[in-house]
Amino acid sequence: MRFGVTIITTDLVWRVDELAPEIEARGFTSFYVPEHTHIPTSRRTPPATGEDELAEHYKRMLDPFVALAAASSVTKHLRLGTGIALLAQREPIVTAKTIATLDYLSGGRVELGIGYGWNVDEMEQHGIDPARRRDVVREHVLAMRALWTDEEAEFHGEFVNFSPSWQWPKPVQAGGPPVLMGGAPGPKLFAAIAEFCDGWLPFGGAGVRDALPALREAFEQAGRDPSSLRVIPFGTLYDAAKVGYYESLGIEEIVLRVAAGTRDPVLAELDRLAELVASDRPS
Repeated sequence: MRFGVTIITTDLVWRVDELAPEIEARGFTSFYVPEHTHIPTSRRTPPATGEDELAEHYKRMLDPFVALAAASSVTKHLRLGTGIALLAQREPIVTAKTIATLDYLSGGRVELGIGYGWNVDEMEQHGIDPARRRDVVREHVLAMRALWTDEEAEFHGEFVNFSPSWQWPKPVQAGGPPVLMGGAPGPKLFAAIAEFCDGWLPFGGAGVRDALPALREAFEQAGRDPSSLRVIPFGTLYDAAKVGYYESLGIEEIVLRVAAGTRDPVLAELDRLAELVASDRPS
């Protein structure tokens, strides 16, 4: 079993360029950071967490790709992930260039965790119709894959349209970094993953066992090999029994949630987790 961590990065917590080497030094495989571009004060959309008030960190998140570039510059092997990037809100040609550049400069270490988003106020101010955000994300991923793969890429869709074009650098990872979709299990999500993603990030990891047969079936129906599917429980809390349970399902990586904070409490939590998971790594 491999273990990664996800931490919310803001301007009020430990700097990411100091944090990332400590994550790597403790043997964690990956480091994931979230994204929100801004939070409209209208607050028509209730918090996705179910709380009455939106947590302060939603207003202060660092740009994930800039943060991961900083992490890349001070690490050698740590996988660098978005958990999650809100691709509907990002212009795809520029985003494809950003991700390819990060993958190139990091030596092929990017993991692109994506999602459809939940904050209606936020996406509307990006010019996105919330009812169409799934269609927008689909085209953005397909267009970016074309730019990552083809020497002369073109794409003609409803939301993205460009004639044959050159774009370099290409990602080190052939065809671009793995694209991992976050979200609750269901036929629509699994059809999307099977069509244009490489895996699933089930938030918290609940319901994975019951959902896996349907996800594998979606892969087969799309003409893809279910054995290539990656499932990474995301933002979970460490529990030895849960680790064994995931291993029995064939899951090979878990991303653990670490509360953001200043240096000393975060280091203490990383040390605690590193000690707990040490016995779960292959010798």
